[in-house]
Amino acid sequence: MTLTPIAPTHPTESRTRQYCTFWVDGLNFALAVEHVQEVLRYQQMTVVPCAPGAVDGLINLRGQIVTALDLRCRLGLPRRPDGELPMNVIVRSRGEVVSLLVDDIGDVIDAEVALLQPTPANLPATVQDVVRGVLPLSDSILLVVDADRAVDVSTAPDTTGGTP
Repeated sequence: MTLTPIAPTHPTESRTRQYCTFWVDGLNFALAVEHVQEVLRYQQMTVVPCAPGAVDGLINLRGQIVTALDLRCRLGLPRRPDGELPMNVIVRSRGEVVSLLVDDIGDVIDAEVALLQPTPANLPATVQDVVRGVLPLSDSILLVVDADRAVDVSTAPDTTGGTP
């Protein structure tokens, strides 16, 4: 699936930005590529006792221990169905590397920064907390994630009571 931003209605000199796209519970999300280190298939995880609900565990990324956050839980969305393995979007935020667990990875797209619109007020508060704006595309709407807010589990809903 190729994602193409809608052309602006007025000619302006706006700069473009690249976004890495991915899906979570059928919703189309994106992160600015400058925050994405890499994307990976499912990695074996080590559970973290008494961790916040959004922390699924730790992964070993070529010798570096990385916290894996389930974006479904972080956004207050339903848990991933049993048997469906997540993908990893490895994100750099505040000098740390964190894995965001997502359902599927999309493409890297170019979009004009001027097209970014405010987050709709009718989105759930847990989604609004992480999304910094929306980009209208020719066939969908792309929810642009703020990397720093996405990895901040202190504001995440604690739906599971932590990893056992």
